[in-house]
Amino acid sequence: MTTDLALSGLSAAEVAERVAAGRTNDFQADSSRSIGSIIRANVFTIFNAIVGSCFLVLLLLGRWQDAVFGLSALANTIIGAWQEFRAKAALDRLALLNAPSARVRRDGVEAEIRPTEVVLDDLLVLRAGDQIPADAEVAEARGLQVDESMLTGESDAVDKHPESEVLSGSIVVGGEGVARVVRVGADSYANKFASEAKRFSMVSSELRSSINLVLRVIGWAIGPIALVVLNAQMMAFGGWPQAWESGDWVQAAVNTIAAITASIPLGLVLMTSIAFAVGAAKLAGKQVLVNELPAVEGLARVDVVCLDKTGTLTAGEIEFDAVHPVSGAGAEGWGEVLSWYGADPAANATARCLREPYPVDRPITPAHIIPFSSARKWSAVAFGGDGPIGTWVLGAPEMVFAEASDPSSDLGGLVATLAATGRRTLVLGRSPLALSEADVEAERLPRGVVPIVVITFREQVRPDAAQTLSYFAEQGVGIRVISGDNPRTVAAIAREVGVDVEEGFDARTLPDDDDSLAEVLERERVFGRVTPEQKKRMVTALQSRGHTVAMTGDGVNDALAIKTADIGIAMNSGAAATKAVARLVLLDGQFSHLPDVVAEGRQVIANIERVSMLFLTKTSYIVVLSIVFGILLLQFPFLPRQLSITDGLTIGIPAFFLALMPNKQRYIPGFLKRSLSFAIPAGLVMGAGLTLYTISANSLGIDQAELRTGATIILAIVGIWILTVLSRPINRFKGLVVGAMFIGLVVVFSVPLATEFFQLVDPGKDAAYLIAGVTILTLGGIEIVRFAHRRFVRRSMAAMQP
Repeated sequence: MTTDLALSGLSAAEVAERVAAGRTNDFQADSSRSIGSIIRANVFTIFNAIVGSCFLVLLLLGRWQDAVFGLSALANTIIGAWQEFRAKAALDRLALLNAPSARVRRDGVEAEIRPTEVVLDDLLVLRAGDQIPADAEVAEARGLQVDESMLTGESDAVDKHPESEVLSGSIVVGGEGVARVVRVGADSYANKFASEAKRFSMVSSELRSSINLVLRVIGWAIGPIALVVLNAQMMAFGGWPQAWESGDWVQAAVNTIAAITASIPLGLVLMTSIAFAVGAAKLAGKQVLVNELPAVEGLARVDVVCLDKTGTLTAGEIEFDAVHPVSGAGAEGWGEVLSWYGADPAANATARCLREPYPVDRPITPAHIIPFSSARKWSAVAFGGDGPIGTWVLGAPEMVFAEASDPSSDLGGLVATLAATGRRTLVLGRSPLALSEADVEAERLPRGVVPIVVITFREQVRPDAAQTLSYFAEQGVGIRVISGDNPRTVAAIAREVGVDVEEGFDARTLPDDDDSLAEVLERERVFGRVTPEQKKRMVTALQSRGHTVAMTGDGVNDALAIKTADIGIAMNSGAAATKAVARLVLLDGQFSHLPDVVAEGRQVIANIERVSMLFLTKTSYIVVLSIVFGILLLQFPFLPRQLSITDGLTIGIPAFFLALMPNKQRYIPGFLKRSLSFAIPAGLVMGAGLTLYTISANSLGIDQAELRTGATIILAIVGIWILTVLSRPINRFKGLVVGAMFIGLVVVFSVPLATEFFQLVDPGKDAAYLIAGVTILTLGGIEIVRFAHRRFVRRSMAAMQP
């Protein structure tokens, strides 16, 4: 459709009609996730129900001292909801269209309105610097050029002609034109991106998923275990009727709650969240924003990093490289011509790069100019008497000189050699003839143009890119460079930053079949001419081969791939959409921060693995005790408050410090398997020791208060020993933590106020010998378990090596 720039546009009545019909650009996307759903997901869980019920029962029974475990559940709920609120806030801020105003023509009058007030069939008046608010079809154009790099990945501006389509979110960088709006609101290209990117998903986390698996298993088992324990406690008090009449059912209920709450590793969830939060805070100090806390762990698990070239490996700008004289050319004055091109107020980004190497020594006035057009890819200028004589032409070599495409010619050989390095080339030619008015009107070159110099430009490679890629190579992390630019250019940039590749793969030839695509991605490492949809498919294909994928980028065209990747990383200079869906944002744009993120993630994974053994060992021995004591109809040997001693001094407090210690251990899959391979045998040993102690104490006639105190002493000593075993090799900091916990244990058993609160008594002489004997046997069993566990881990890791 062709029209005239003087078209009057829609009338007021036509605008009102479209507004009434809802055909406006007002787009209010649904929130990524409602606040209510986040609260329900974190508050109304099976474990909160169990812990909350137990907490309420103890309060009703007047045993508030035994209800302190409720604080851990509350902390877990708050931290979990806070993480999801942060993710929701980032997604809700997602906005591809941030133009402050749109310029339209209505009733023959040009006016500026808000982008949301644009309606279908509106005439958009487009000038340089405008962001296009809605998809439109060009009606008429005068040198109209649009930058679509944020949408498509193409770094070069695109010429637009009548009947061409311009997309919402793109930027007018040259010329002017009028375009009729063809799609508005949710139908526009940019908002379709936003809608897909807003789909809520939490980052993949092996730590979190493994812990959730443990919680699900315990959740299924906790009901039957609770019934078995409650029945045993009631029978231990003489049976259900007698226990009910005597009031001993209260103690039976408290004992059952002790078993139930102790079997849930709530502290492990809390400790993991704290480790993530502290890691995120440390990274924030290094200019890395963590949108979702588990992303701290995620990058340490990544084995393939997909890199967008523009804005990631490069700064997204080009810079002057060098001038290469053409053999046989002898004209003078070309340096002054380059100075004029660089200083021209209408200079494009490439020409502006000439300002620094060729500053203006004296002003010269052009007599005639043919402005640059990306369609013909050249411009021409002729000066008056004060400038270099003749007509000077600056443009793409093959568009100005036919021989530039022939490598056997002097010019063609030079251009081919330079282009093979990935550098952009322009040629400056000269004709002794001056431009005529007819030449300018017809936009044609004068006769007799000969090449003078070839000028090369290169993209500004980030100074930290090569070092960072070298780090990933040393760590065995695969690299895939993905860009919308020419494959040869992308390959050259990749070589410059250390990627060993000869040619880039043209994504236009990628197979449509997902399996075939995955095969190509396993083989090739550098890709050019990649569309946004292909970027997403490429990430998915790599994931289908078992890879954990990170994707970096800064443009809107990267948003969907970043959203799909296991870990999405955006530059702060990038589009709002990209930053909103990314898990990590490099605030200062320094690619070199990624090794810091990897190190922080490794610390979290390695330390939480050690900490998880503490918590899961407790879960194991509590489950063992619950089942064995339920079968033998024995009273549970602890009060809930007594278990809080061992929870705090042997698990909770030291776990906090251990989870935050420096640890550079390389990530190896199988966190849960390794943790359980220690926790379950250690739990069986501790369960056996406490069962032996309880049966022996009952046979010696030791009363219940002394028995509980003895069981608490055994559990505390063995717990600190397990802490010591898992902390090996012991350094000064670990020794200080273990020593402090032992001192704390002595204080709890010595200070009258503490002994009264925790109902600790002197266990007596007979119980003391029994406690010592059982403790020594249990410690020996733990050492055997740790020895076998370390051999198992070494064999497992050796089997995973390629």
